[in-house]
Amino acid sequence: MKHRKKLGLAALAAGVTLIIALAVALSAGAGTTKRQAGYKIFFLPKTTTIPVFTQNSIGAKRAAKELGDTLTYNGPTAVTGPAQVPFINTAARQGYNAIVISTPDGNAVAPALKRAAAKGVKVVSYDADTRPDSRVIFVAPTANSLIGASQVEAIGKQIGYKGDIAILSANVTSPNQNTWIKFMKIALKKPKYKNMKLVKIAYGNDEPTESAKQTQGLIQAYPNLKGIISPTTVGVQAAAQELQQEGKCGKIKLTGLGLPNDMRKYVKAGCAGNFALWNEQDLGYLATYVAHYVLAGKLTGKIGETFKAGHLGTYKVQVSDGNKPVVVLGPPLVFTPQNIDKYHY
Repeated sequence: MKHRKKLGLAALAAGVTLIIALAVALSAGAGTTKRQAGYKIFFLPKTTTIPVFTQNSIGAKRAAKELGDTLTYNGPTAVTGPAQVPFINTAARQGYNAIVISTPDGNAVAPALKRAAAKGVKVVSYDADTRPDSRVIFVAPTANSLIGASQVEAIGKQIGYKGDIAILSANVTSPNQNTWIKFMKIALKKPKYKNMKLVKIAYGNDEPTESAKQTQGLIQAYPNLKGIISPTTVGVQAAAQELQQEGKCGKIKLTGLGLPNDMRKYVKAGCAGNFALWNEQDLGYLATYVAHYVLAGKLTGKIGETFKAGHLGTYKVQVSDGNKPVVVLGPPLVFTPQNIDKYHY
């Protein structure tokens, strides 16, 4: 009898051990599956109709592939904050783990982003920031003050630091545009630019036709206009085209932020002396790495945190021009007639 009891207890113990082992194996298997499946990231640009955001998506998808994540790139055709809200709501409803967003109107999208965050969605802004209280980290292409100062210097050098200038912006609500313009105005107060006068800020809404129309309006309204700064890829291309059509190339100088492929023929025709931008694929790549590390708990937005973003190297979470927490891609590239043929995007 005792022998049978011992056998029974041994069998019971073995059974319990087997159950525990199976549970551990299943748990480990589930964890492995989750890691292999990766995170679901929704990449939301201002609009899908502007080539610069397509470039962002190329880099974002490359990063997601390296990290084992699934990335969806989609957004509105209209360049407005309200047009982005349905995409934010859909991403949250469909169980995406993170939203990476560039927005033309931080206030308009903030409530939807906060609702998504309440459901556990991590929000990372890039390119054009949301309200800081509606995201974890902002990924900036470069320091805003550097963009503002370098754009003023670029047009100043072309016009001999003397004469009337205008700015052709995107949307009146666009956070990145407004911040850059703020720093342009600060730069213009320096003694070096005392003979330059900002006569008008026009808004082309990041639409080619409207941007061309606004450029035409500037030419007509300000006959002594010497230069135009257009810190938007749509605007600077439209302005160059309009200057060419009006026979004003060289008479009215132009600089801004543009894509080499868009601006190549205008630079060679003398309709734009120089312009700048950053590597847009790298910006999308970096933003995706930041989103991944936020989801993994490796980035919380604490100033001083560091991480490695694939082939781009090591980055630090910082305060940039008073904004925080921010990760900055790096200094802008300047394109000139001498180097533009080295770049093809």
